[in-house]
Amino acid sequence: MHSPHDNSGKRTVWYRSQYSGWMLAVGTVLAIALVTVAALVEEYRTVSLVLLTAAAAFLVTGGIKVTVSVRGVTVASALVPFFRRTIAVDRIAHAEARWTRPMEVGGWGYRWKPGMRAVSLREGDALWLELTRGTRFVVTVDDAETAADLLNRHLPPRSEGR
Repeated sequence: MHSPHDNSGKRTVWYRSQYSGWMLAVGTVLAIALVTVAALVEEYRTVSLVLLTAAAAFLVTGGIKVTVSVRGVTVASALVPFFRRTIAVDRIAHAEARWTRPMEVGGWGYRWKPGMRAVSLREGDALWLELTRGTRFVVTVDDAETAADLLNRHLPPRSEGR
């Protein structure tokens, strides 16, 4: 079992949970409405059940758990933990914390933009990862500076030509 501290005695595991109340509320209300329509109105059953994927998207991304360790970063859904994204420390070139607005990363939820992936639940503190392949991964989470410091302490040395 690995110790949660490195040889200097500094903490080597950091984790936070982040929730978006409005995303969870929309997902819940939408799911209840769509299931009700599917149960009561046969001609809308198929479309209602297909639209449940939208409700599921709100629920899956409306709450996250972020873990940072000497191994890397994991962002998992708080409600459906097997939906997760893990980035190994050897794939991270640099980490930083900065104030971020959802529109900087493409909106709310799990976002895809050219050269960037993000999990954005709100405006505020965010962990920005510059990956070794030249892309970025961003997650809005409180105390991102501590997470970035921990990661930067454990990044493998890089040669200048890389």
